[in-house]
Amino acid sequence: MKHSAKGMKTTGGRSLSRRRFLTAAVSVTGLAAAQALFRPLRAQARAVPEDPTRVPGAPPSPYGQRSEFEQATRLAGTSHSLTPLQDLHGIVTPSALHFERHHNGVPVIDPARHRLLIHGLVERPMIFTMDDLKRFPSVSRLAFIECSGNSAREWRAPGGQTVQETHGLMSTSEWTGVALAMVLREVGVKPDAAWMLAEGSDAAAMTRSIPLGPAMEDALLCYAQNGEPLRPEQGYPLRLLLPGWEGNTCIKWLRRLKLGTAPFMTREETSHYTDLMPDGTARQFTMVMEAKSVITHPSGGQQLRPGFVEVRGLAWSGNGRVTVVEVSTDGGRTWQPARLHDLVLPECPTRFTFPWRWEGQEAVLQSRCTDETGYVQPTRQALITVRGLNSVYHYNAIQSWKVARDGRVSNVHA
Repeated sequence: MKHSAKGMKTTGGRSLSRRRFLTAAVSVTGLAAAQALFRPLRAQARAVPEDPTRVPGAPPSPYGQRSEFEQATRLAGTSHSLTPLQDLHGIVTPSALHFERHHNGVPVIDPARHRLLIHGLVERPMIFTMDDLKRFPSVSRLAFIECSGNSAREWRAPGGQTVQETHGLMSTSEWTGVALAMVLREVGVKPDAAWMLAEGSDAAAMTRSIPLGPAMEDALLCYAQNGEPLRPEQGYPLRLLLPGWEGNTCIKWLRRLKLGTAPFMTREETSHYTDLMPDGTARQFTMVMEAKSVITHPSGGQQLRPGFVEVRGLAWSGNGRVTVVEVSTDGGRTWQPARLHDLVLPECPTRFTFPWRWEGQEAVLQSRCTDETGYVQPTRQALITVRGLNSVYHYNAIQSWKVARDGRVSNVHA
């Protein structure tokens, strides 16, 4: 393209003055900015018609938005946010409501520049681009991720008012990627390799040691969640998924895997993510999240009216499928079986319901689950008897919700 003092030559051969060109550019830019600014204002100001059949609806949009009448949001802290489980339906968590946990903020990563290095005890150390990984056969599966600190505030006293506050560090998605075992076959794992160091690209360079044997069974290198690329707070463009394991092992923004003979003893598995026992010793590498359940309705912060109530909740286990869920309305003195709803999948929450008639009496609602290994979710006292009160992680005791005579529901330790 040739430039002259008087004007600019376009591809169509017509001359456009510099002033007209700049004016047009500013106008287009200003229009786009104005549209971006006023689009949400228009949405907020949109009147609700008495009869929607008599008013033309909104036009299509480039990216779908939920109804302005739906207000469920994550509860955000400084380094985490909590999923509003009590407001959701089914077992899948919308990507925008999936809990967050990060150790030094959410990085901005260009997927075209991102690389995964695999080295250590391998025959062929290799560096993979995102395009390289997407050439492998893809795998999709539903699985929960639960932070090992989920329900941590409940160890000593009822710490959360709602399910979001007590259990909101657990979410479920459909994850898509490539099987870790397939990629490791490409590099050739040496016979003496027994552990793997996974490292992220965040400012904390989050790292965890992973036993290689279990990881080879069902671990995924994920690049998609619920049908679209990972959200940045979920590890975009690449994260490790270890179904049923504590969330901190599912390294986000994954950039490196190093194979070795023993755990790498990183900061996150020595000073953090260990379970302090009553005798002063600490359990290490307790990675699997054990069976757990929670009633989401009725639950803390909600209000009941007398009459029929469908008790609803979720149960999950890092050791496989949930096989039984029981519900108590009298604080655990008696138990009755709940109905399990499809789908009942391994390392994935199962939805359960129980019919109940509330006539205005005080009640304490509880749920407990059993997984396919025969493990039964413990009472709070049984858990404390084994673990003591010095722990932070892996709290999976039965949750109790007290229904007062006026219908208010609150968190109690029963």
